[in-house]
Amino acid sequence: MFIIEIFISIIYGIIEGITEWLPISSTGHLILIQDFIQFKNQSPAFMEMFNVVIQLGAILAVVVIYFDKLNPFKPGKSARQVQKTWQLWAKVVVAALPAAVIGLFLDDWFEAHFYNLVSVSVMLIVYGAAFIYLERREHEEPAVTDLASLPYKTALQIGLFQVLALFPGTSRSGATIVGGLLNGVSRSVVTEFTFYLGIPIMFGASGWKILKFIKNGNGLGFGQIFLLLVAMGVAFGVSLVVIRFLTDYVKKHDFTIFGKYRIGLGGVLLVYAAIKALMG
Repeated sequence: MFIIEIFISIIYGIIEGITEWLPISSTGHLILIQDFIQFKNQSPAFMEMFNVVIQLGAILAVVVIYFDKLNPFKPGKSARQVQKTWQLWAKVVVAALPAAVIGLFLDDWFEAHFYNLVSVSVMLIVYGAAFIYLERREHEEPAVTDLASLPYKTALQIGLFQVLALFPGTSRSGATIVGGLLNGVSRSVVTEFTFYLGIPIMFGASGWKILKFIKNGNGLGFGQIFLLLVAMGVAFGVSLVVIRFLTDYVKKHDFTIFGKYRIGLGGVLLVYAAIKALMG
């Protein structure tokens, strides 16, 4: 029944809205849930596209929340504020380029070789351990405590870490946050920059998946479009809450809890993968 597929879309939207912004890997959660909750009448090609395109709902939440800050044409902005806005966009572009270029050519290769439970589990655990290590080491005062003072070189270095998110299970936000912390960026600044960095990356990835879907001879029916819109709408609403939560959370707490969660989830997925293999 179509009503069941709508319900499944809602579940996917909730998971996307939560896991896209918390550094816990949306891919890892989607891979796990696909083994238990699946659309019965949708092709693998549609699901591959669906899992990426629903990110548009999540990224639209960033645009809405930070619209005034991101809009250089906002009436009332001073010349200095307009300049800072353009500089922010320039840093976002610099940081987005590595993942955009490499992803364009190697996305299919990464997906073919690493989109599986074992690979995702390993990356969950590795980055979970990285979070815990980074938060337990001796801390110096962050060198970058506001976005305006984020150097272009540091933005590029964060972008290079984002390339690692091409490995499923890494988490785009997790990779960029680790990159920022290693380069002396404060938690609140790297978290906010991660939100902005998702705009070109996620719009680009969604557009690319749609083009590939159509290029391969697939079409979208009304029902499929509706399922996409439902999941995107739910992801948008949930993201509004999660983004505000994470922004407030990192002002008072570190990322240790997310590291522990990643290690726990990675362990569960490894056990689950072993059970599946034993059961044939």
